[in-house]
Amino acid sequence: MSTEVETRTTTPWAWRAPALTVLAVALAANIVLIGVPTDPFQLFAWLWLATIAFNIRAPWRAHLAFPRDWWPAFALLVLYLYSRGLSDELLPMPVHWTMPIRFDTWIGGGELPTARLQDALCASPCTGSTPPRWYDEILTTVYFTHFVAGLTLAVVLWLRDRAAWVPWMRRYIVINFAALVIYVLYPMAPPWLAAKEGYIAEQLPRLTGRGWDDLGLGGFHVVLAKVGNPVAAMPSLHGGLAMLIALYGLVRLRSAWRWLLLLYPLLMATALIYYAEHYVIDILAGWALAAAVMIGCHWWEQAHRPVTPDGVDARAV
Repeated sequence: MSTEVETRTTTPWAWRAPALTVLAVALAANIVLIGVPTDPFQLFAWLWLATIAFNIRAPWRAHLAFPRDWWPAFALLVLYLYSRGLSDELLPMPVHWTMPIRFDTWIGGGELPTARLQDALCASPCTGSTPPRWYDEILTTVYFTHFVAGLTLAVVLWLRDRAAWVPWMRRYIVINFAALVIYVLYPMAPPWLAAKEGYIAEQLPRLTGRGWDDLGLGGFHVVLAKVGNPVAAMPSLHGGLAMLIALYGLVRLRSAWRWLLLLYPLLMATALIYYAEHYVIDILAGWALAAAVMIGCHWWEQAHRPVTPDGVDARAV
């Protein structure tokens, strides 16, 4: 039996559950006392600790498989993160302000969808000091899942099925770097920044953290914004990655319930538009990018299937 199977089956829940509970408490304490882990080094450490807790009785040799398998992807994600913060400075490209405003005004029947949602869900006029509603907690939570959902799925696949982990990491990395290239070539301002600079007549406050205000965590979006690029709005990687996760689940799963996965990108889109983080056109572009990544990676994998000397697919023998 392989080491992977041994480390998974020899860890009963009598050991696994307490270890995962301790990890969850430690992560919650870290978030409250220090902040959300935003840099890739912290994320890597917490993901590794999660795999250790899951297979708490496995030997250390088995735990060292995580950095061995993950370091190439980790290095690429570090490169992406720090390149994204500089993407608006790599080429002297003008920032686009008015195109998304015109498109969203057209699709909104003469009014920006962000303005409509803020009037309906926040207040008219909506301000940053307007008290949050119950659904803000849901939408803020959905927004922040962007930072952990893709890598959490990767960890689950790595623990359960290493052969499925590689294709998912390929899609995850490709969509990040594809978006980065577009950010360099087509920098575009989000609604909150366009309103702040006077390109939009309506007041469109950035409401992203309001759902967690009652928990004292409402300022985390400000911390996360410091590691990003304020004009990296087209396409929406939040929207694109949410759709990529949904599409990947639709392809892999067989249950009729899998179609509920589409609620994730829909809820993410609602949060992004409502909180003035993205225009509708950004999200549509993110969804299109997700579909292109799924199709492109599938084509590449089919074209590079391992074959035996007699021409038979090696994975079928």
